[in-house]
Amino acid sequence: MTEPVTTGPAGWITLPDVSEKLDLPISKVHQLIRERALLAVRRDGIRVVPAELVANATVLKHLPGVLNLLHDAGYNDEEALRWLYEPDEGLGGNAAIALGGPLAREAKRRAQALGF
Repeated sequence: MTEPVTTGPAGWITLPDVSEKLDLPISKVHQLIRERALLAVRRDGIRVVPAELVANATVLKHLPGVLNLLHDAGYNDEEALRWLYEPDEGLGGNAAIALGGPLAREAKRRAQALGF
């Protein structure tokens, strides 16, 4: 049996671009990351956010709750990123996709189950 292939975000957004997209000061973007309302990881030495997590001019509604559940289950930011993008057809492709649609509550329930 082969390992499932983990897919990643369709694209990355730098923190200054997130600031512009959300129409927030960069300090507020840093605060969102500290408070686990937004996920940022380092790629090539630069902190970036998966593009799908910033829908239109807002952060996905259920993302902060899921990030806090994952943190409470012992996940660091890289592990949370892997969990969000792990292929899962039951969630419409992966949890990151599910958070933007009708399967958001199921993704949140699965994140909650990781703590037990």
